[in-house]
Amino acid sequence: MQILELYVFVLAAFVGYMVISRVPPLLHTPLMAATNAISGISLVGSLIAAGAAANRVATILGFVAVICATSNIVGGFLITDRMLRMFKREAPPPAGAKQPAGRQG
Repeated sequence: MQILELYVFVLAAFVGYMVISRVPPLLHTPLMAATNAISGISLVGSLIAAGAAANRVATILGFVAVICATSNIVGGFLITDRMLRMFKREAPPPAGAKQPAGRQG
């Protein structure tokens, strides 16, 4: 049974790598947003595990999972926000403002 689980893990890692390596740069931001949504699902699962109170070890591991999932979500949103700011256009100068000497248009 463990060989089968290892096989599925290696196959999933290989397929994931192949899919991600072929994503064009234009789609990285939407892909990050989808990854944040998946992390949100894992946060819900870790909250359920932490709150189930089956035993002390399960509660501690659930708490650690909540911390990890939360930091993953926050970091993902910060990175996505930074990527979106890279595509934001600069505001046009006011009509009466002079352009710098090197930027005559």
